[in-house]
Amino acid sequence: MFMRMMADRVYATVAFLGCVALQLTAFSLATKPNIIFIVADDLGWDDISFHGSEQIPTPAIDELATSGVMLNNYYVQPICTPTRSCFMTGRHPIHTGMQSGVIMGQQPYGLGLDEKLLPQYLQELGYSTHAVGKWHLGFFEVEYTPTYRGFNSYFGYWTGKEDYYSHIDNEGSGYIGYDLRDNMTVARNYTGMYNTELFTHKAIDVIEKHDPTHPLFLYVAHTAVHSANPSDPLQAPQYLIDRFSHIQSKQRQIFAAMVTSLDQSVRNITDALKQHGLWNNSVIVFTTDNGGPAQFNLNVACNAPLRGRKAELWEGGVRGAACVYSPMIVENKQQVSMEMMHATDWLPTFVHLAGGDVNEMKPKDKTLDGYNIWETISKGAPSPRSEVLHNILGETAALRVGDYKLLVHVQNSTWYPLPTVRNAGTKQARVSSGNGVVQCGHRPANASECNSLKSPCLYNIRSDPCEYNNVAATMQSKVDELMKRLQYYRSTVVPPRNKRTDPQSNPKLHGGVWSPWMNLTMDMS
Repeated sequence: MFMRMMADRVYATVAFLGCVALQLTAFSLATKPNIIFIVADDLGWDDISFHGSEQIPTPAIDELATSGVMLNNYYVQPICTPTRSCFMTGRHPIHTGMQSGVIMGQQPYGLGLDEKLLPQYLQELGYSTHAVGKWHLGFFEVEYTPTYRGFNSYFGYWTGKEDYYSHIDNEGSGYIGYDLRDNMTVARNYTGMYNTELFTHKAIDVIEKHDPTHPLFLYVAHTAVHSANPSDPLQAPQYLIDRFSHIQSKQRQIFAAMVTSLDQSVRNITDALKQHGLWNNSVIVFTTDNGGPAQFNLNVACNAPLRGRKAELWEGGVRGAACVYSPMIVENKQQVSMEMMHATDWLPTFVHLAGGDVNEMKPKDKTLDGYNIWETISKGAPSPRSEVLHNILGETAALRVGDYKLLVHVQNSTWYPLPTVRNAGTKQARVSSGNGVVQCGHRPANASECNSLKSPCLYNIRSDPCEYNNVAATMQSKVDELMKRLQYYRSTVVPPRNKRTDPQSNPKLHGGVWSPWMNLTMDMS
């Protein structure tokens, strides 16, 4: 009898402790912050009003920026796929083979399966992970698609761009197909729905259905403001276009409407977070993936006053528009951070916020290039980062160390002006704080004197963010110092993963839909 009573007490104690453990686990998961990662596509430095643009109002994005922290010394890669690989791996494209251009729909390659992706880290830490929008990291085999790489759900498109209404991607040379997926299923019933609004609806649907006992990671990668297909590159609802009749260029009117729809998306997503009780425990990051395509790719984005544009290593191509908002940011009153940051920093930062140790969780054979920058964002602490490698591709390279930036064998570029308005006195946008504005002063007559195809060019980015004054001739020791550092990075480069077009990828062979056309057992030679 005594032994039975003791056994009953033991069982009861074990059951009680088990219940407590479950409750503590549930409490721990519930207190982890929700992470909302909103990515704009091809948004220029001067296409948002918190950087001082008076042409396109972005009140919802401004509200995040002016209530949180503007990241004014933050870098991305110069083009889509490489930056997205940074977001997902915390590793520089020169170390993942993603440093050369973008993945075209007909090319049989993707971000390597030996890479551990951000949602996989967060799943291990108890997160519910969901992606909406653009993928652009490979789909030639199903194993490269989002739901095979750590996302619990996915709604969006796998290629790099598409028509905003028909959801058809024309990659040229007869490679044309429908591209919209609900997880792995072709999503057929959305023709005529504008991408930005559709993806907003799907993101809100994720929020509404989310189980609050688990933290949420929501990745919203918009099409906006990337060009659609060449036949009709800029697209937006007419009611939004009508707001911008003061802009002379019809294309810029449409572009402004595309930005406005993007801003409305941010408003609607943040409102949904508030309505469903997730706002007060969320970290919201808004970022572009690269500089704006000014007079490029049939687009009219603007990076003024910065030099250059998308696909270039000048500041207009790699300095990204970004901000962070969270109620957890209570100690940083700077509002504008001039600390150096890079796209690879988001993965270690998010893993830290989720309670993980990225060095313990990463693959043992991989080295991360990103840093945890949460103390910098939330408390204004100095950045752990003192340099940014912009890229290395063949002889072409660019590197910033401290205040100085070196460009080697880089094509020259210019300063693309802001499109004009009909009435120069018309100011449509207002921003509550002007200290996010880059001031460069008068451009000198010799500002374009850089021929890095012959010899490296050097700029002091802190004092000369618009890259007016090439100081290489008077600072040879600094050039030598950065060239030595660049040589170190060159020693770590892995070959690009790029592959030639595969005719078997053509959507006409797959029911008119962009679809995986290979499998892991096929010979890739």
